[in-house]
Amino acid sequence: MNSKSKQHSAHSHGKADYIGIFGSVLCLVHCLVTPVIALGSTFTIHQHSAGGLSFDYFFILINGIAVYYATREHQVVLLRLVLWGSFALFTVSLLLETYNPVFQFLGYIGSALLILGHGYNLFYCRPWIWSKN
Repeated sequence: MNSKSKQHSAHSHGKADYIGIFGSVLCLVHCLVTPVIALGSTFTIHQHSAGGLSFDYFFILINGIAVYYATREHQVVLLRLVLWGSFALFTVSLLLETYNPVFQFLGYIGSALLILGHGYNLFYCRPWIWSKN
């Protein structure tokens, strides 16, 4: 068996994984820091937007693009399901967080799962892991 057949997938989507990790970490930082800043200023917690557009939509867009490009040619179905499921949890939680506090907690979980999924995807798709030296 040659090394190409042992590779589980070509890693043409590495940038998407890095962008996904960056977007999820940025969202976590934003969600954790905004309330702290709000406590020390006249800025209220419900005004985390730029020009009337919520940062939540920016994070959803960035992470959606990253998941799409990370999974579009991926052959491992379970990893695709984890990334898309995490993205769905992340998106629904961000959109519904004003209705119930549980969605804010679920948003943190979705963001953490996206970070872990993209990190595992980067590790899994390294060609040197599956080839013989």
